[in-house]
Amino acid sequence: MDTTQFLLTVVLTVTTILLIIVGIQLIFVLKEIRKTLRKVNTIIEGFESVGTSLQHGLSELSGFVSGFKSILKIVDLIHEKRRAKNK
Repeated sequence: MDTTQFLLTVVLTVTTILLIIVGIQLIFVLKEIRKTLRKVNTIIEGFESVGTSLQHGLSELSGFVSGFKSILKIVDLIHEKRRAKNK
Protein backbone atom coordinates (compact mmCIF):
# COMPACT_ATOMS: atom_id res chain seq x y z
CA MET A 1 0.00 0.00 0.00
CA ASP A 2 1.26 3.38 -0.95
CA THR A 3 1.68 6.18 1.60
CA THR A 4 -0.99 8.31 -0.09
CA GLN A 5 -3.51 5.46 -0.06
CA PHE A 6 -2.80 4.76 3.60
CA LEU A 7 -3.21 8.44 4.50
CA LEU A 8 -6.49 8.66 2.57
CA THR A 9 -7.78 5.53 4.27
CA VAL A 10 -6.92 6.89 7.71
CA VAL A 11 -8.50 10.28 6.96
CA LEU A 12 -11.68 8.69 5.59
CA THR A 13 -11.93 6.36 8.59
CA VAL A 14 -11.52 9.21 11.08
CA THR A 15 -14.02 11.36 9.16
CA THR A 16 -16.54 8.52 9.07
CA ILE A 17 -16.20 7.90 12.80
CA LEU A 18 -16.64 11.61 13.55
CA LEU A 19 -19.72 11.82 11.32
CA ILE A 20 -21.25 8.80 13.07
CA ILE A 21 -20.64 10.42 16.46
CA VAL A 22 -22.17 13.72 15.26
CA GLY A 23 -25.19 11.84 13.86
CA ILE A 24 -25.78 10.03 17.16
CA GLN A 25 -25.54 13.32 19.07
CA LEU A 26 -27.99 14.89 16.63
CA ILE A 27 -30.48 12.10 17.28
CA PHE A 28 -30.22 12.74 21.04
CA VAL A 29 -30.70 16.48 20.55
CA LEU A 30 -33.76 15.92 18.36
CA LYS A 31 -35.28 13.61 21.00
CA GLU A 32 -34.78 16.30 23.66
CA ILE A 33 -36.36 18.90 21.39
CA ARG A 34 -39.35 16.59 20.87
CA LYS A 35 -39.79 16.18 24.65
CA THR A 36 -39.53 19.94 25.16
CA LEU A 37 -42.08 20.65 22.44
CA ARG A 38 -44.51 18.18 23.98
CA LYS A 39 -44.18 19.92 27.36
CA VAL A 40 -44.67 23.33 25.75
CA ASN A 41 -47.73 22.02 23.91
CA THR A 42 -49.20 20.75 27.18
CA ILE A 43 -48.62 24.13 28.83
CA ILE A 44 -50.22 25.96 25.90
CA GLU A 45 -53.26 23.68 26.03
CA GLY A 46 -53.58 24.45 29.75
CA PHE A 47 -53.50 28.20 29.07
CA GLU A 48 -56.04 27.73 26.30
CA SER A 49 -58.45 25.91 28.61
CA VAL A 50 -58.01 28.62 31.27
CA GLY A 51 -58.68 31.30 28.66
CA THR A 52 -61.80 29.51 27.45
CA SER A 53 -63.07 29.14 31.00
CA LEU A 54 -62.37 32.79 31.71
CA GLN A 55 -64.17 33.85 28.54
CA HIS A 56 -67.16 31.70 29.46
CA GLY A 57 -67.22 33.16 32.97
CA LEU A 58 -67.04 36.72 31.65
CA SER A 59 -69.90 36.11 29.24
CA GLU A 60 -72.00 34.73 32.11
CA LEU A 61 -71.11 37.75 34.23
CA SER A 62 -72.08 40.17 31.46
CA GLY A 63 -75.38 38.31 31.06
CA PHE A 64 -76.02 38.62 34.79
CA VAL A 65 -75.26 42.35 34.75
CA SER A 66 -77.53 42.84 31.73
CA GLY A 67 -80.36 41.00 33.47
CA PHE A 68 -79.82 43.02 36.64
CA LYS A 69 -80.01 46.27 34.63
CA SER A 70 -83.28 45.11 33.08
CA ILE A 71 -84.72 44.38 36.52
CA LEU A 72 -83.65 47.82 37.77
CA LYS A 73 -85.32 49.47 34.76
CA ILE A 74 -88.56 47.60 35.46
CA VAL A 75 -88.44 48.57 39.15
CA ASP A 76 -87.78 52.20 38.15
CA LEU A 77 -90.77 52.19 35.75
CA ILE A 78 -93.07 50.76 38.44
CA HIS A 79 -91.80 53.32 40.94
CA GLU A 80 -92.45 56.19 38.45
CA LYS A 81 -96.01 54.95 37.80
CA ARG A 82 -96.71 54.90 41.54
CA ARG A 83 -95.37 58.45 41.88
CA ALA A 84 -97.59 59.60 38.99
CA LYS A 85 -100.69 58.01 40.62
CA ASN A 86 -99.96 59.63 44.00
CA LYS A 87 -99.85 63.18 42.57
